[in-house]
Amino acid sequence: MLRPRTLLPAERGRNVTAVLGPTNTGKTHLAIERMVAQGSGLIGLPLRLLAREVYQRIVDKVGTEKVALITGEEKITPKNARFFVSTIEAMPQDLEVDFVAIDEIQIASDLDRGHVFTDRLLNRRGRHETLLLGASTMRGLVERLLPGANIVGRPRLSNLTFAGEKKITRLPRRSAIVAFSADEVYAIAELIRRQRGGAAVVLGALSPRTRNAQVELYQSGDVEYLVATDAIGMGLNLDVDHIAFAGDRKFDGFQFRRLNPSEFGQIAGRAGRYMNDGTFGTTGRCPPFEKELVERLEGHNFESVRLMQWRNTDLDFSSVAMLQLSLAVAPTESGLTRAPTGEDVTALEYAVRDPDVRDVANGRDAIARLWDVCQVPDYRKVSPAAHAELVTSLYGFLMREGKIPDDWFARQVSLGDRTDGDIDTLSARIAHIRTWTFVANRPDWLKDPEHWQGVARGVEDKLSDALHERLTQRFVDRRSSVLMRRLRDKDMLDAEVTDKGDVLVEGQHVGRLAAFRFTADQSAEGEDGRALRAAAVKALAGEFTRRADKLASAADADIVLSSDGTLRWLGEPAGKLAAGEHILRPRSRILADDTLAGPDREKAETRLQLWIDAHVKRLLGPLFDLEASEALTGIARGLAFQVAEHLGVLDRTRVADDVKGLEQDARASLRKLGIRFGAYHIYLPLLLKPAPRALAAQLWALKQETAVAGLDDVPALAASGRTSFKADPAVSQDLYRALGYRLCQDRAVRVDILERLADLIRPAIAYRAGVTPGDPPAGAADGNGFTVTVAMTSLTGCSGEDFSAILRSLGYRLDRRPAPKPEAVPALAADVPTETVPEPVEASPETDAPIADAVIEAPAETPAEAILAEFAAGTPGDSSGATTAAAEPVMIDIWRPGRQDHHRRPDQQQRRPDNRKRFENREGGREGAGAPDGKPRPQRRPDRDGKTNFKGGFKGGQKGPRRDDGAGKPQRQAPPPRREKPLDPNSPFAALAGLKAQLEGDKTKT
Repeated sequence: MLRPRTLLPAERGRNVTAVLGPTNTGKTHLAIERMVAQGSGLIGLPLRLLAREVYQRIVDKVGTEKVALITGEEKITPKNARFFVSTIEAMPQDLEVDFVAIDEIQIASDLDRGHVFTDRLLNRRGRHETLLLGASTMRGLVERLLPGANIVGRPRLSNLTFAGEKKITRLPRRSAIVAFSADEVYAIAELIRRQRGGAAVVLGALSPRTRNAQVELYQSGDVEYLVATDAIGMGLNLDVDHIAFAGDRKFDGFQFRRLNPSEFGQIAGRAGRYMNDGTFGTTGRCPPFEKELVERLEGHNFESVRLMQWRNTDLDFSSVAMLQLSLAVAPTESGLTRAPTGEDVTALEYAVRDPDVRDVANGRDAIARLWDVCQVPDYRKVSPAAHAELVTSLYGFLMREGKIPDDWFARQVSLGDRTDGDIDTLSARIAHIRTWTFVANRPDWLKDPEHWQGVARGVEDKLSDALHERLTQRFVDRRSSVLMRRLRDKDMLDAEVTDKGDVLVEGQHVGRLAAFRFTADQSAEGEDGRALRAAAVKALAGEFTRRADKLASAADADIVLSSDGTLRWLGEPAGKLAAGEHILRPRSRILADDTLAGPDREKAETRLQLWIDAHVKRLLGPLFDLEASEALTGIARGLAFQVAEHLGVLDRTRVADDVKGLEQDARASLRKLGIRFGAYHIYLPLLLKPAPRALAAQLWALKQETAVAGLDDVPALAASGRTSFKADPAVSQDLYRALGYRLCQDRAVRVDILERLADLIRPAIAYRAGVTPGDPPAGAADGNGFTVTVAMTSLTGCSGEDFSAILRSLGYRLDRRPAPKPEAVPALAADVPTETVPEPVEASPETDAPIADAVIEAPAETPAEAILAEFAAGTPGDSSGATTAAAEPVMIDIWRPGRQDHHRRPDQQQRRPDNRKRFENREGGREGAGAPDGKPRPQRRPDRDGKTNFKGGFKGGQKGPRRDDGAGKPQRQAPPPRREKPLDPNSPFAALAGLKAQLEGDKTKT
């Protein structure tokens, strides 16, 4: 390859013009205009991305056939090309043109690439004109190293001012946020996507095609923010109004250091293009700028560049050692310093350690070829040794076979030909394929370089497009970006609502419309999200009007009241139940956005209120009848109002005095209105169905000032049809009452079930107490008590301790005593019957069907003699006849009333003058039965015809015979003879006693 002649210091400044100044001075534009005015030209640029931009601008001026693009990974070279656009490293060395321009010459001080810029600045010239473009900090070095050069200063076209510190989410539109690591760039872009709709991403590690696509995303206005590294400071022309520094330190390849003022200025100067002013500031975790730094950035006043990096370009290829020595030559001119060891020099050092390389690297051509192979960039950045291994392999193919084998090259390219994976995976593949794209662009390394250039470039483009797609998916909300652009253009947005309520604006899903409430997607947040929602609601104004008209004419079946008090119209929440002035007259509160206003809102609210009024009257109509009845007066009317206020279930103890004062006609009137007077409650049986009670619970909860515990779970248990269930101690007792249940210690029992239970207990107690004659009812026990029957437990749906808790809560106490001994039974009772307990039967407030009776089953026949023999042996039921100890007595549980006579209804109990109630001792006897004056009270007892009378007197007030005991007191008459009780056929002991008596009778006859 031909090398340009190294110019002497006296020749360097000939026909050279240095255009120096800050950013946004129009230097690149001037170079383009000067080049197209010449017959031919070449411009070198620092970035492939910038080269692409300048190439397109020149093509627009002179046409595609006259412009060539040359980079390390891309070559577009028409046959009649007159103007060449190139990156600095790829500038053709053997090309003679009339005009040469070198952009961003201040990069000559960069430790990594600076020596390349220095070489072009000192030695690359055009035949007629050479332009050097860069910062004014290069003036001193240009004057020193290029004597006689014309130096032209250009002022900035717009002002650059400091805007202070701002949060990332508060940054203005058209801002670029600068960070210095990929992780920081990704994190900031993710935050902006969530808060502001999206951001474009520009990294030095991205492929040029991907960077072009990301820049276009920003330039087109699809996104308003750009997150980038300091790569944007190298001549990248963007429509940026504000530069925000998210950091002030970077890794320069050798160490982490803070940016110097000129580097800050180069980046901050990207804000403001042409005549538009720009601003800069800090954000994120960047420390505040010092006042002195701010003044220097605003005034573009920076220290001059003192040294340019230099490396010898006049290399000696006579041997490897001489090549290394020539690369190590130090500069002799002031203002130049030897550049640090570069990637190509490191690769050369690794390669010459390989014996195979040393064997073939003999002669000038072989050593020159080795140096050319070492110029392959290390895009992968794996390690110097890994890159040197690649260089060694390429050099081996070139020296042994003359060309790189096609099959080997194809395998290397195919390794990266995959578009799956995340951003980092795709970036790694692009770095891998860029190496092979560079190799394919070497004219003599492959048999068919043009073919492989197309293959490698196709794979790189495919990966770049996939990477751009991943970046866009992750950091850009396409929906928001498109809609916000239309909103900025003040166009009418086309909104559509699907049958499911999805809202599509301009074909993009932006949220959901439920009845009259629009809910934007969660991704639409921040300032852009608010604007997006405003635009969507504005576009939906007509839809709200249409829905209001539809609701106003909706049928009652289209509206339902859910358990949480929400009014749902066609399944969507349209309103909420709210407390009214009266518990039976709740209000409706419409759930709608502010867009629904005026007549439309009034129509919707009126329809919902009408539905609520009708719904409450349909389910709780008897309560309205109680309040409106004109037949009730006095105490009856007040009692009716109390029942209505308590939603149809009233605790009887609260109105005990009023109930006693009711006349029979008033009672009858209340019963006609559906009221039932129970032992514990006054209630309306028709309102104990699940639907009325659920509504009653909601109405009761609306009157509470605080949240009601259990309002979500307890009504579900009540609606299941269970007569009782386990109660939650945290739930209010009033809530259970509103649901139609009474809290009995740890169980909730439906009020009508309690009343039916009282109807089963009352006759059992009354019979043993001598109040009712006839056959004993089920559960009757000796004295003033009863035993638990299957009918009772089946009624409540529980047994054992749960049922005992219910009885204790009702005032009964448990008395456990031995079972009575058998007396006499009918002769030769066939069997000992056994009782089979039926399954529990749940009672329903809708029906008064009787509980199923116990089923009696008879066991197999057993001879009477065998039964007597077993009892005589003391081991009944044991067929072996072995003698055992006497069996323990059988215990039975008898429940007795506590403080009150629960076998009687409260309105039938006698009221004592001193308002004190009788209580009993553990044996059931009476204590303290006298009046306060000590006189005995008359006691009720049955007479011979089954009717009751007071002790010491006869029916009808007749006086009986008296016995004078000297005290003038009447003698107590003897009680009537005890009536013989019939034998219980269900008692095994009675059956055995009857058999025994029959056997003894047979012996007597004999």
